[in-house]
Amino acid sequence: MHPSNLSCFTETRFDIFVSTMIHPALYIAESNGKGRGVFTHEKIPAHTLVEIAPVLVMTLAERKLLDQTLLHDYIFEWGENRDQCCMALGWAAVYNHSYESNCEYEMDFEKQTIAVKTIREIEAGEELSVNYNGDWNNNKAVWFQTK
Repeated sequence: MHPSNLSCFTETRFDIFVSTMIHPALYIAESNGKGRGVFTHEKIPAHTLVEIAPVLVMTLAERKLLDQTLLHDYIFEWGENRDQCCMALGWAAVYNHSYESNCEYEMDFEKQTIAVKTIREIEAGEELSVNYNGDWNNNKAVWFQTK
């Protein structure tokens, strides 16, 4: 859609619409014992932005309801005080956890997006992973058994 046809979007909405992207080399496939995961069919250099995903932000009360469902495993804590949660609309919720992750994510609370970038070179066929604790090198135990 050409930007001139987006008159129904506010300036902020237009920024979110335009900034949404997923690197063309990425694909989703089965990950060994982890369900689905995000992979690449070509080498990706370190420090490459591979995704910007818009998010839907929800309240703490809504989070308590979501925690009782399968969506619990796919939502992110959100906000400066982590008093909200969000659901990523891109593939951000499909990246599997690793304590030796090759990607990191950054939340932009103002634009309501999650950006994912590589922290080292990733080989063709390799799975992209993030550390669910937020920082790529955080070894704190997560809420599930890791593989």
